[in-house]
Amino acid sequence: MKDCLIKARNYAIKIIYKWVLKPVFFQIDPEIIHDYAVSIGKFLGKFYITKKITGFFFRYSNPILEQKILGITFKNPVGLAAGFDKNAMITEILPEVGFGFEEIGSITGEPCQGNKKPRLWRLKKSKALVVYYGLKNDGCEIISKILKNKNFNIPIFTSIAKTNSKETAETEKAIEDYFKAYKALLDIGNCIVINISCPNAFGGLPFTDREKLNALLEKIASIPKIKPIFIKMAPDLKREEIDEIISLSQKFNIDGFVCTNLTKDRDNPKIKAKIKDKLTTEKGGISGKVIEDLSDEMIRYIYNKTAGKFVIIGVGGIFSAEDAYKKIKAGASLLQLITGMIYEGPQIISEINLGLVKLLKKDDYKNISEATGKE
Repeated sequence: MKDCLIKARNYAIKIIYKWVLKPVFFQIDPEIIHDYAVSIGKFLGKFYITKKITGFFFRYSNPILEQKILGITFKNPVGLAAGFDKNAMITEILPEVGFGFEEIGSITGEPCQGNKKPRLWRLKKSKALVVYYGLKNDGCEIISKILKNKNFNIPIFTSIAKTNSKETAETEKAIEDYFKAYKALLDIGNCIVINISCPNAFGGLPFTDREKLNALLEKIASIPKIKPIFIKMAPDLKREEIDEIISLSQKFNIDGFVCTNLTKDRDNPKIKAKIKDKLTTEKGGISGKVIEDLSDEMIRYIYNKTAGKFVIIGVGGIFSAEDAYKKIKAGASLLQLITGMIYEGPQIISEINLGLVKLLKKDDYKNISEATGKE
């Protein structure tokens, strides 16, 4: 009975979003809408009553979705990916929206204004976004002060990256920048994610190179590890590059991978409309349905190659419970999304979790962890 009511609630919200709100939002610059959504989320998270009202409209829970991973309890597997809550402003409201965890950032050693506008576009026919933010954030010192001694209601992952500037282009300085962010955020949240895959920063992706990544992880390992560490992967990596990253991750006791970040490949067959704007043609990484298969393939490859040794977070093209379940059965223990929420509405988190319960029961699983890697 409860699930039927939740399903009816979600359907009503979906109709309102699809036919009333989305047509208006999609006529406005996407960065303006993003900033507006973050401001609303920050306001709603300030007050007990607004949080409870939000929870009434969006929350859903079921014991079958609960997992303990790396000593951390996740009420459900659906998290908010990095890139949405850049400055950790909406940590209070996300549990009420239904998320099981959040990845904040990416956060850099120094404050970063990001790339020049415009830097965010919609590819409506492809159900995708072109993102060229360039790691816009307030920097590790400011963000760590805001979050210090704060209690979170869901697990928090802090994503770190090198500052997007010419000053960090040289390898040694880039490593020092990563390390500054790592130290500043070490006592905040439950896990650290090392983002070596942002396609929009000055200098490209130098730390996909074995020698440079080895130096970075060696620096990170120079102080005692007190929480799990993940590496965020680029979807355009070759198998040989993935193998090198796996090898170094085993060497330095990395706990898992986030699969994947944005793609730069404009020849991807899932791009259903020609990208006409010069900026979107030349710059930015693409999210959403365009990277779904790339993400699924990398999850499957890493899980099978390592016999499930690493915890994998699947992100890219999740628009339904079926999309989510496919990633879980390929080898993901946890999931993240942003683009699916933008196209389908905020009720999608509840829809996915509700749908996963149905799919798990259909396959006779007592807990979601039993389905991981059972493709």
